[in-house]
Amino acid sequence: MHLDGSHTLNAPAEAVWEMIMDPEVLAKVTPGVKTLEALGDDKYKATSHIMMGAVNGLFDGEMEVLDKVAPQSFTLKMTMNGKIGTVIAQGQLQFKPLNALQTEVIFSGDAQLSGTLARTGQRVMGGVAKTMTRQFFKSLEKQIASLQEGDGPEKGKFFKKLFGKQAE
Repeated sequence: MHLDGSHTLNAPAEAVWEMIMDPEVLAKVTPGVKTLEALGDDKYKATSHIMMGAVNGLFDGEMEVLDKVAPQSFTLKMTMNGKIGTVIAQGQLQFKPLNALQTEVIFSGDAQLSGTLARTGQRVMGGVAKTMTRQFFKSLEKQIASLQEGDGPEKGKFFKKLFGKQAE
């Protein structure tokens, strides 16, 4: 299955990059991710709950960030295994500054399913993938908004990335 598209976020490319490279933020905004643990060298251990129609299950696996060019692009490679099958996916993300305060995230990737997940989930895979992508960007938008509007040290860090100085 192939998935591609783009989404505009109201934050500079550097800030979007930092958020997506932060395992805590990524775990919060990615649908189905239960845990995301850094293993070092841009490798992560992940546990996810994947739901595709009537087919659902827990998956454990690894994600790896490759071909990283901060804050412009990277490739994400993922292998997840569960009782109902395996998901092997790879995708490219590009961060294109539209202006000082907006970034277009362009994505393109492919996923291969095996096991029960492939047999039953193939019919609904495209729709589920699009829904999960929309949920991811909506959650990321909320995370950006909360940092822009929030208080505390995270707000200061976000504004430092945004404007080159910390909020007071």
